[in-house]
Amino acid sequence: MAQPQKVIPIESWEPGQPWEPVPTPSRFRNPLSKFRVWRDESKCIKCGKCVEVCPYGVHTKSGSYIRRPKSYKCLGLACQDKEFYCVNKCPAHALKVSIHPVYGTLGDSRWTPDLLLSTWWQAETGELSYTDVDYRLGASGGGFDKLRFLFPKARPDFQLSHDEISLDLEINRRGDGRPQIKFSVPWYGGGMSFGSVSINTILSRIRAAVRFNTMVSTGEGGYPEALYPYDHNIITQVATGLFGVREETIQRVRMVEFKYAQGAKPGLGGHLLGDKVTPAVARMRESMPGSALFSPFPFHSVYSVEDHKKHIDWIKEINPRALVSVKVSTPTDVDMVAVGSYYAGAHIVQLDGSYGGTGAAPDIAKKNIAMPVEYAIPKVHQFLRAEGIRDHVTLIASGGIRSAFDVAKAIALGADGVQIGTADLVALECLRCHNCESGRGCARGIATTDPELVDLMTIEWGTNRISNMYYAWTWVLKEILRRLGLRSIRELVGRTDVLAHLDYFDRPVDDSLRR
Repeated sequence: MAQPQKVIPIESWEPGQPWEPVPTPSRFRNPLSKFRVWRDESKCIKCGKCVEVCPYGVHTKSGSYIRRPKSYKCLGLACQDKEFYCVNKCPAHALKVSIHPVYGTLGDSRWTPDLLLSTWWQAETGELSYTDVDYRLGASGGGFDKLRFLFPKARPDFQLSHDEISLDLEINRRGDGRPQIKFSVPWYGGGMSFGSVSINTILSRIRAAVRFNTMVSTGEGGYPEALYPYDHNIITQVATGLFGVREETIQRVRMVEFKYAQGAKPGLGGHLLGDKVTPAVARMRESMPGSALFSPFPFHSVYSVEDHKKHIDWIKEINPRALVSVKVSTPTDVDMVAVGSYYAGAHIVQLDGSYGGTGAAPDIAKKNIAMPVEYAIPKVHQFLRAEGIRDHVTLIASGGIRSAFDVAKAIALGADGVQIGTADLVALECLRCHNCESGRGCARGIATTDPELVDLMTIEWGTNRISNMYYAWTWVLKEILRRLGLRSIRELVGRTDVLAHLDYFDRPVDDSLRR
């Protein structure tokens, strides 16, 4: 990958300008890691041999002082066969490498310790980790974790370079005279409202979106004034609670998103606990500080496609240049819902699966309601094709997109692009502790409204971390396309023939990009 270069300030950034990753280390003194390098100080003779032999910078020194090992840079147990293995080279036998005792406590079955660590590495460096961690898969036992790419061993056009491959995503395909919007990457940021996450988190996501010529949804928490300089890259959301929805904010943006349901909790609506409703949040949502806020499940004004069309017509009348996105969950008749949204006038239909949501989403809803998104995507894609309207609607998938491999799999199943959320938070060093909704919120200053906790993370640091992850994702997506002999992400849409489901495939599949 390319070497880092000086960052152009966001305020002067022009879409299409190349951006290179900027090394952005952890905020914390001792970053978490899969392996722990132990040095027995009672045995160490300070010879510096470990500093001399390690090519990864695990061991460093200041003068004659040997610093504490940077374990997160260690290649791990795979290093045992290398000639530079520090444990074997240490003349005093003062070193050992083992699994970090904290490693097994991280994450969950979807966001495994390996997936967390690999995302943190991408957010720090903009590259795939060289350490012994899996950057592609979780351990859920289903969904995208069961799908693998079938890369051909050789193709006539295998000499494609990344510069020849396009990741552009066209948003308006209706041909209705409204503005044409093209993203430089096949994803945009999902709604995380002011109140559910900190303003620093929101601004970090938006500024990264500016760098990669894409957008971010406000969520249903209103449109804080701090977002005004970034109108061009913001999607404002109209949700059932109508918090902060005003004609003025609808007129500011190029895209408006109706949230009819969230895949992580369909049928339940939203709930922001009173502890997170600070005076600033209350002012934005026109409520009282300390009072819990509820969003009902349905729009009580929408019970038919005709009612739905009135909603969309309302937005189009208020803002003649806005595109309209419709976010729905995945019931069994989601294909009919998608067709209805198209005929109601929507430009984008977003299928929100049950794997997403923050730690505030109840597990009983996430695991037991609605259709898994990997089934919903091809179902809707094929139905829209049968109706003859597939080329006139942009199909977006969301709900549990964790990596560039998940992005590519969703597109191969039939989506045009994806919406992401949790991955951005993981780039900011989210631990997946599932305490997003409780008390003052996130102890790492990500999903919180407490001013003291918000200041744990600077906007510049957060912007660079998310940007680095995006850079790594673009490299992975282009490498996947290159190996498949495809010149555009559009050519991957609906290509289920390049995927294998492990339950129905009778031979081993390795789609690693490290080979």
